[in-house]
Amino acid sequence: MTHFLIKTLANAAALAVATWLLGDIALTGDDGGRKTLTLIVVALIFGVVNVVVKPVVKLFSLPLLVLTLGLFTLVINALMLLLTSWVAGKLDLSFHVEGFGTAVLGGLIISIVSWALNLALDRDRN
Repeated sequence: MTHFLIKTLANAAALAVATWLLGDIALTGDDGGRKTLTLIVVALIFGVVNVVVKPVVKLFSLPLLVLTLGLFTLVINALMLLLTSWVAGKLDLSFHVEGFGTAVLGGLIISIVSWALNLALDRDRN
């Protein structure tokens, strides 16, 4: 349970960094508390998308992953971020990613920041 909480908070922080760095990733809200809650819910959606959908997409794109020496993972991460944005829109959350190029950069930023935060926060895990 602790690992799940750490991963969710790391994803929320990574999404916040991507929102801050990229103008085409929009997070709107009345106040800071509402934005924080939205980021946590979006991080949960992002986590579910990455656990459920991403492995299936990776399996079907295995030849492309091998051919591009793993660089196609950037495209997969972008698609997962766009899917998260779409689901957030359907749930009437104020989070939106505008365009595939933004999703590629956002996915890269989220991956790096989330990896670093998970490394820093989850030091006790073996």
